[in-house]
Amino acid sequence: MDGASAGDGGSASGGGRWYTGMSSDNIKGLVLAISSSLFIGASFIIKKKGLKKAASSSGGVRAGVGGYSYLYEPLWWVGMITMVVGEVANFVAYAFAPAILVTPLGALSIIISAVLAHVMLREKLHIFGILGCVLCVVGSTTIVLHAPQERQIESVTEVWDLATEPAFMCYVAVVLAIVALLVFKFVPLYGQTHVMVYIGVCSLVGSISVMSVKALGIALKLTFSGTNQLIYPQTWAFTMVVISCIITQMNYLNKALDTFNTAVVSPIYYTMFTSLTILASVIMFKDWDRQNPTQIVTEMCGFVTIFSGTFLLHKTKDMADGLSNSSSFRLPTISLARSFKQTDEYSEGVPLRSSDSFRSLH
Repeated sequence: MDGASAGDGGSASGGGRWYTGMSSDNIKGLVLAISSSLFIGASFIIKKKGLKKAASSSGGVRAGVGGYSYLYEPLWWVGMITMVVGEVANFVAYAFAPAILVTPLGALSIIISAVLAHVMLREKLHIFGILGCVLCVVGSTTIVLHAPQERQIESVTEVWDLATEPAFMCYVAVVLAIVALLVFKFVPLYGQTHVMVYIGVCSLVGSISVMSVKALGIALKLTFSGTNQLIYPQTWAFTMVVISCIITQMNYLNKALDTFNTAVVSPIYYTMFTSLTILASVIMFKDWDRQNPTQIVTEMCGFVTIFSGTFLLHKTKDMADGLSNSSSFRLPTISLARSFKQTDEYSEGVPLRSSDSFRSLH
């Protein structure tokens, strides 16, 4: 590293230092994560145009009032395929880069959606929305430049050993205990009135699912490179954990979105999910063991910056939609006609990545 810096001279102080400071795997993961955000962010706009086109066709019933005419609209399917491509890229990104790098970059899809909606759908982007975009970019750049190097793993059994170490097993036990308490005690009592109940279940389970997704991604990466990992039972154990966690997340995230204002759910979910995912990754993969305190604090500042930008984007979208009830946790009881109108707005609006895509689950 020193020799390269000396040889490069002045160039080492510019882009060369950034490049040499990241491993090739981190760069691959970064490119995949950004590509995922581009595809998923664009998919929201394509699907919305498909929904509008389907609703405007003769006899078309809008999705917000229970119609399914969009299933016959090719443009909507293009959007779905685009989203699937983005989710695949996101899945593969976890195989190359640490979760502390990949997960926060999900906020970039919000920027893509907001900008494309402004350009293609003529949806007004508030000045504070632009500031939110800038904050997301600044926060993402901060995390990228200070992210830890990916741990070199030669077999899925190594990941299993990391997952079964006492520290991570304690984390899993605590998560399962809290989830059980929330599901059996607090959901029946407070699920319909306190947003943190549903979001807590989603975020806690999500942190486990991301670790399993990363383990499965590593297994597939090694398999495709010539070292078959499908023969190990650990690979299939991680697969079962992924499936179980995703089903649980989808169930309770849908409950949260159906009960509370999206403008409230999405920022809280993004913050809790990303925070717990980073915590789980730090415990299991020991990401921070390879970093100094300055890098760690800088990463946390980057995350807070992204959250601030995400919050601004969502609040300004809420302002643009004219939803006066954005400060309330519960959607108020309104007339049937207005209910249909608001439901349609939510179904076709540009949603946050965390509420409508697989990365929101990971």
